[in-house]
Amino acid sequence: MYIPETKLPRVVIIGAGFAGLQVAKNINTKSYQIVLIDKNNYHTFQPLLYQVASTGLEPDSIAYPIRKILQNKKNAFYRLADVSKINIDSSTLSTNIGEIAYDILVIATGATNNFFGNDSLQKNSLPMKTLIDSLNLRSKILGNFELALNEKNPERKEALLNFVIVGAGPTGVELAGALAELRNNALPKDFPDLDLSGVKVTLIEAAPRVLSAMSEIASKKSEDYLKGLGVTVMKNTRVKEYENNIVSIEDGSSILADTLIWAAGVKGQFPAGITPENIVKNRILTDGYCKMKLSSNVYVLGDVAFMQSEEYPNGLPMLASVADQQGRYLGKSLNSLARLKTVKRFIYQDKGHMATVGKNKAVVDTKPLKFQGIFAWFVWMTIHLMLLVGFRNRAVVLVNWAWAYFKSNNSLRLIIRPFHSQKTH
Repeated sequence: MYIPETKLPRVVIIGAGFAGLQVAKNINTKSYQIVLIDKNNYHTFQPLLYQVASTGLEPDSIAYPIRKILQNKKNAFYRLADVSKINIDSSTLSTNIGEIAYDILVIATGATNNFFGNDSLQKNSLPMKTLIDSLNLRSKILGNFELALNEKNPERKEALLNFVIVGAGPTGVELAGALAELRNNALPKDFPDLDLSGVKVTLIEAAPRVLSAMSEIASKKSEDYLKGLGVTVMKNTRVKEYENNIVSIEDGSSILADTLIWAAGVKGQFPAGITPENIVKNRILTDGYCKMKLSSNVYVLGDVAFMQSEEYPNGLPMLASVADQQGRYLGKSLNSLARLKTVKRFIYQDKGHMATVGKNKAVVDTKPLKFQGIFAWFVWMTIHLMLLVGFRNRAVVLVNWAWAYFKSNNSLRLIIRPFHSQKTH
């Protein structure tokens, strides 16, 4: 494994998500050599994964090649690799392509699903954290309708047409709305010979309300939107297990469903080598400068970082906006350190929360204003378009959204990679 030798300090960044990408883009490569490591050769715009899963967008419209992002930066290198261990004492990384030395390490490895120790849910549910997850889910959804068309067993057919989503945060709410719109608008044209009245979308939430991190008015309006689309919303409800197409609820009831989508919990994911005293609630403890506690040259950003403040005693929220701001902050801070300037503490600027439920249906919470409906929907679209990487991706997504708005029937419902379930039926 070859990385050019340099007299400059080497900054190794693990992860090309929002945080890692912003560090790489903001660092002055006259002062540092950058090595960006990721197990994929592309950056994924995760907030729109649900649209890939629900056939609204193709995967290449929310992914962007890492090498293209770095191609105009001198002293910036990308390596396709999987990091297995961080060797703090020797300032090296153990990877599948060899050992990589660093002067400064940035851990921006993001989050993975948290099943809270429930083996049946982990084994049998479908996650939606990666582009591959979304493609698998899309194939599963479309494949179920094809199977239901020829299924003669009523119970099996009911299971195929039932879709259960666990977790009513933004991901769960947005996916539930997208699936309901798919059922209501596009599928009747694709499957005129299938009785779609049997298609059920159920959203299950353990908390007393959906979108519990947002205002009560946003929560209430979102629930109204979902119910208007025909989504069954179950609050104060916990899933006990999921086996043999049966979703068992803690109150003793059950739902027959061939598809259970897990959107209920996340936790930080990071390589081995972090000592237990640096881990809090499955995240790595950092100080106010994004630096890992008990370390002088390791920084941690985004979902994997546990940074406390007076406003956030339980750690900053695991949001793309936090990761993006921390990435920009650290890139500029390292530039300041190279010029021997003082660095200020990181302060998260909460600009609000938003979620979309469907066409003309969205909720936006900002500190001065809270609004819902079509204006909120256009605000949601505009901000997401601005955050996408690359002009082509923005143009493709805009065209797809415009076409879907006026036609409600795009042509993206392709089963390119058939889903092979490991569940037993």
